[in-house]
Amino acid sequence: MTLLTPEQFLGFLSAAVLITLSPGPDNLMVLSLGASRGRKLGMAFGLGCAAGCLSHTLLAALGVSALIAASPLAFTGLKVAGGLYLLWMGWQALRSKGEAKIGAASAAEASPLQLFGKGLIANAINPKVVMFFLAFLPQFVFAARGDAPGQIAQLGVVFTLQAAVLFGTLGYFAGHIGQWLGRHGRAGLWLDRIAGTIFVGLGLKLIVSR
Repeated sequence: MTLLTPEQFLGFLSAAVLITLSPGPDNLMVLSLGASRGRKLGMAFGLGCAAGCLSHTLLAALGVSALIAASPLAFTGLKVAGGLYLLWMGWQALRSKGEAKIGAASAAEASPLQLFGKGLIANAINPKVVMFFLAFLPQFVFAARGDAPGQIAQLGVVFTLQAAVLFGTLGYFAGHIGQWLGRHGRAGLWLDRIAGTIFVGLGLKLIVSR
């Protein structure tokens, strides 16, 4: 297997962390559960969401592998389509008002294991996450080094691990983080702006690179 280069790893990790921290349904649900029902349940749901990324990694690796085997032109088409999708996501983030709302979590009783399963399934069947992985991971692949599926698999594992750490941390400190977001209403706005800029930059890079 072709291992990731240090530059490849650090560049991807930096982008992944900022994107994971930008306000979205998953991390806001983790905050909501952790703040309202305890850190253990918040962490369980967050770790489930992170684990769900592995299914998208597998799909991305298999899909890219099949495209490369079928036609280099088809792989280029995937990169351009992915670039356009990232540009659209960036535009949505840049025009967002950054109003990160932490709603009340469901009052229904659930064990940590059940919430882990709910987080895993919710992430694994989300078509938007599938599209994101197909657009995001390939642009960090160094095709000249070969073994693109192997590189994508490693990138997906890196994304999953950093998401597990961040979501677990969000769940553990949910009460404090929720209070901080309440006092700093513009924090979500700037996180969206940063994520949007990253999406636009990656999208343009995907479209112009061959």
